[in-house]
Amino acid sequence: MRTYLVALLLSLTACSSDGNNAQGGPDSGPASDAGARADADASPTVDITLEGPITTANGPFIAATGFDLGEVGYEQHEFFISGTASAYSNVGELGTDGKWTVETANEAAYKTRFVVHRPADASRFNGTVIVEWLNVSGGLDAGPDWLMAHVELIRGGYVWVGVSAQLVGVEGGEGIIPGLPATGLKTADPERYGSLSHPGDSFSYDMYSQVGAALRQSGDIDPLGGLTPERIIAAGESQSAFRMVSYINAVHRITGIYDGFLVHSRGGGATPLSQEPEPDINAPGSVIVREDVDVPVFLFQAETDLLLLNSLADRQPDTDRIRTWEVAGTAHADTYTVVNGGTDKGDDPSIANVVEDLGLGCDKPINSGPHHFVLKAAIHALNEWVARGTLPPTAPLLDVQGTPPAFVLDQHGNVTGGVRSPHVDAPVATHSGLGQEGNLLCSLFGTTIPFDATKLSMLYPTHQAYVDAVTASADTAVAGGFLRPADSDLIKAAAQASSIGN
Repeated sequence: MRTYLVALLLSLTACSSDGNNAQGGPDSGPASDAGARADADASPTVDITLEGPITTANGPFIAATGFDLGEVGYEQHEFFISGTASAYSNVGELGTDGKWTVETANEAAYKTRFVVHRPADASRFNGTVIVEWLNVSGGLDAGPDWLMAHVELIRGGYVWVGVSAQLVGVEGGEGIIPGLPATGLKTADPERYGSLSHPGDSFSYDMYSQVGAALRQSGDIDPLGGLTPERIIAAGESQSAFRMVSYINAVHRITGIYDGFLVHSRGGGATPLSQEPEPDINAPGSVIVREDVDVPVFLFQAETDLLLLNSLADRQPDTDRIRTWEVAGTAHADTYTVVNGGTDKGDDPSIANVVEDLGLGCDKPINSGPHHFVLKAAIHALNEWVARGTLPPTAPLLDVQGTPPAFVLDQHGNVTGGVRSPHVDAPVATHSGLGQEGNLLCSLFGTTIPFDATKLSMLYPTHQAYVDAVTASADTAVAGGFLRPADSDLIKAAAQASSIGN
């Protein structure tokens, strides 16, 4: 399992706003309109063809979890979608305020795929579909939001859809990280994916819109297996988060397809509106999410994203449509990404343990902080926001000072401010989104430096003292809305089972 994750989930670990990132059945008829919002044009009627579910000897090629979804009451299906997509051109300057005006430009035929994870029992469906823009930083399709948050999505009864929106994910080519092979779908499984065709990333935004529209349609082929979506939320992590920023600022006002957005671990700037072989239309190096957005947008940031990936300059205040959580003790990617997340079914307290791991050839142990735990709470809060209008809790930003900017650290070396958790408020280690040396891959994984026995005994003279500290922090996080109760129980159980203080 570890070999599988390290080989495939490297896609999660690169993040760049470089526009050169790359990634049969009967006709279903035109997709239904998604419904216009107050400040958006009416959603266009989209003529698409769906095929599926696709069945060949091999299953869908995607870097995600590694266990049988049937064991947790879910099922996986894959569909092909084809049609004609538009590129976009700007009308006026693409400003740093994100208030971009665009119009449709050239059109091109396309055929891509999307993967659906849905409850096998329809009564479990909570009405929400999360549509993830699959990440292609490592040269193949990966679902980092599914990997990091699948436990919450499964126990909450969500449908998850992963979309192959980008050129490299379909056709192959070069990923972002030097030396990593790019394994597009057509290379990975020519028999299954040989009919796919991607015209270029200028068309990716409209392709992503058309998948969202297809999920609302009725027809001979139903990707949701009879489930009726009440809301559809767009999501993208790392490289895909850059795409989310450009989509929100440029495309959402035209299409009105998505009811909310999760922008997870963005860096500074955004992706180009258009690129080769279409005309180059680059985004500014620093840009915020437009403040007049008409649906909820949740910005979820790790320490690495602020300083290493330069999103600090793109901080923006909370509004009734925009909410930011910056999470203390977290890295862009971590041990959950490559060690134990792929097999986590949500019932093992050891998932909460601090793991000292020197994997990936890094000089120091990679981060073992609370990223995935807080992300699950963020998804729950975003869903409540979209479904019921309940605003997520506000959180202080991480404390940064100086020139060049640096985090303010407490006596244990953990950053102050931000969303808090037992990992930083009842610590057994210093967790940072920074601190690695060497290659880009390692630098995105941050560090975890465990406390020695002397320091642990000073902090927690008895086992009960440690359990009490963890319990108090976890209870505070649950009360604040930053930790799900089920995850709090796991964290407490892990503390109880530990040897700390004994």
